[in-house]
Amino acid sequence: MNAVLDQAATHWQYIAPLLSAPESEDEYDEKVEALDEILNLVGDDENHYLASLAARLGDLLEAYDERVRPMPVAGDTDVLRYLMEEHGITQNDLPEIGAQSVVSSILSGKRKLNWRQICGLSDRFGIPTDVFKQRKTLRDIRVC
Repeated sequence: MNAVLDQAATHWQYIAPLLSAPESEDEYDEKVEALDEILNLVGDDENHYLASLAARLGDLLEAYDERVRPMPVAGDTDVLRYLMEEHGITQNDLPEIGAQSVVSSILSGKRKLNWRQICGLSDRFGIPTDVFKQRKTLRDIRVC
């Protein structure tokens, strides 16, 4: 066996639990704590010897979240509601869409956002226009 494998075999009993997918909330919480500790050690150093372990642990936690707590799919009105809530704005505060009555019609599902409105909202909130064209999960929306 080469030296790297010898070292891995010697320490595997300590490393293996970090590399397995969480199967319960308790295991998830333990892995989150471990990731926090690793990130404190790694900091911003992408070349740190533990950076790849942090990335792998993050992937395991993300997969657990997606499996156990899936995000609901959001349509364009859901995205608009989310942005309004996130930015603390009312129907009167959206000149990109039009008058309050137009915003109300869109939020109630009586009207759809048109391309001009989508472009205006995209510019205002710093998000891609695709967010309004495709059904996305709220996790996909990045607010600037």
